Amino acid sequence: MTIAVGQPAPAFELIANTGEKVKLSDFKGKYVVLYFYPKDMTPGCTTEACDFRDFHDQFAELEAIILGVSPDPAEKHQKFVEKHGLPFLLLVDEKHEVAERYGVWKLKKNFGKEYMGIERSTFVIDKEGMLIKEWRKVKVKGHVEDALAFIKEQG
Repeated sequence: MTIAVGQPAPAFELIANTGEKVKLSDFKGKYVVLYFYPKDMTPGCTTEACDFRDFHDQFAELEAIILGVSPDPAEKHQKFVEKHGLPFLLLVDEKHEVAERYGVWKLKKNFGKEYMGIERSTFVIDKEGMLIKEWRKVKVKGHVEDALAFIKEQG
């Protein structure tokens, strides 16, 4: 399945760090900032999560919900949330089904080894469930500010 800006965002239901089931449709009427990241507790992922944390109130003022997604289990997500005071849900995609639907499960190379994993990416879904913006191969520095500026532009 190929996703594209201007199309409905692929629906999903995943378990959150809290143990509750979360569906994309739960957030109809709000913007959803859906960000995929490789792994809890790693330097880049921690920086990105903390940046979303630091701007959380500004996203909330714009009626935007932040959801993080990685293949880590709920217990690891919960430790990550507690350690860094993250005020948003982290969703478990252990079988990478949602990552595949969003086209972010990719062949990666690191220190000469090839493996499958999450390509850091962010998607903005509008209040009606349409995909309105995507960032792929995200560089962490300044990214959260870019996402916030984009939602502000939606007015």
